[in-house]
Amino acid sequence: MTATRSVVLGCGSYLPQQILTNAELAARIDTSDEWIVQRTGIRQRHIAAEGEFTSHLAINAARAALADAGIDAQSIDLIVLGTSTPDHTFPATAVAVQAALGIHHGAAFDLQAVCSGFIFALSTADSFLRTGAFKRALVIGAETFSRILDWSDRGTCVLFGDGAGAVILEAQQQPGAASDRGVLTTHLRSDGRHKSKLYVDGGPSSTRTVGYLRMEGREVFKHAVGMITDVIYDAFKATGTTAEDIDWFVPHQANKRIIDASAHKLHIAPQKVVLTVDLHGNTSAASIPLALSVAVKDGRIKKGDLVLLEAMGGGFTWGSALVRW
Repeated sequence: MTATRSVVLGCGSYLPQQILTNAELAARIDTSDEWIVQRTGIRQRHIAAEGEFTSHLAINAARAALADAGIDAQSIDLIVLGTSTPDHTFPATAVAVQAALGIHHGAAFDLQAVCSGFIFALSTADSFLRTGAFKRALVIGAETFSRILDWSDRGTCVLFGDGAGAVILEAQQQPGAASDRGVLTTHLRSDGRHKSKLYVDGGPSSTRTVGYLRMEGREVFKHAVGMITDVIYDAFKATGTTAEDIDWFVPHQANKRIIDASAHKLHIAPQKVVLTVDLHGNTSAASIPLALSVAVKDGRIKKGDLVLLEAMGGGFTWGSALVRW
């Protein structure tokens, strides 16, 4: 029996030109390169320029993905953009991307699941494609977290950066086996009881302000590995695969210690883990597509490879996706 799969046609990314190193941060606040690297693995992050918005990053990433896929923007009929830092309260940043690409048909909307945003967006687009509602989707993760950081709080401002990544998905008929190309399975979770552990202390309805990111770092770390591995085991069960079958593990790039602990618990070899957190920091919904783009460009991820994606973010939200490239 055949199955409709959302097959990846191409991917792309964009990073702002400005780089902020740990040493530069240490000149502003009470921290050090050694302290940041030891606890997070981060060495630098990119910061959006004045007047450079989330939409600008997303548009550049989208154009790069279209070029990589070798397709025209007019063939896209769905845009799903994962972001927690939209240009405006409304309209959705996705419609700004749609307009910039000259697309006047189909649907475009934002999805907010914080650092899990790309996984949630990928799963949503996959569901639409598999039902036949749309044929080609542009899935983007784009963030300007630098705009919601308290730059006097060394526990949070050292962690995050700005960037965007995108993939193009196309609905294709596949044999209906684990060897199929495309999105094989996705698993999403959330638990609002953990809201206070990672949140932004503002919003249009509550404070009429944007607010700043607040985080209980130890609490987030404590929950992360267990939640992440839970949805990965679900992915294995749904597809009949195991950790040994995975060619590449592309986790949300939040903290190297969390990534290492997760890979160890799952028995995934270190050489199969794609790491970009040292160069990008935590770019929230953008981190997974940014890492994918790096690994595709340098030749690691190739057609036919089995790629495991996972993320966890504020809410808490968390999720996994298993994709045959």
